[in-house]
Amino acid sequence: MVAGEVKNLANQTARATDEISQQIESVQTATERVVAAIASIVARIAEVSEVSSAIASAVEQQAAAATEIARNVQQAAAGTQDISSNIVGVNQAAGETGAASQQVLSASQSLSKEAVGLRVVVENFLHGVRVA
Repeated sequence: MVAGEVKNLANQTARATDEISQQIESVQTATERVVAAIASIVARIAEVSEVSSAIASAVEQQAAAATEIARNVQQAAAGTQDISSNIVGVNQAAGETGAASQQVLSASQSLSKEAVGLRVVVENFLHGVRVA
């Protein structure tokens, strides 16, 4: 009887050992799956990090470009202001030139009248000298 019980206990121990081995294999398989999943998550995190770095770099470049555009617009506005001031100056100079031209025209007309009067006087004088 004792031998039968020992045999029975040995069989139960063998079954329990098989069950434990199967459970250990299940835990090892599940652990391998978890490790693979973690590795996949780590890879995705690295990809997200790369994309985030690329986005940050692009935003920085865009900010620098916007700053440069703003500076160029400001310079263009200053240039436009200078051009406007120059146009006003040219307009004033043209007005002054027009006024001066009018004065020269008036003076030349007056001089022309004086020349005609002088011509008459000279002709009368010469006529008087010839007659005398």
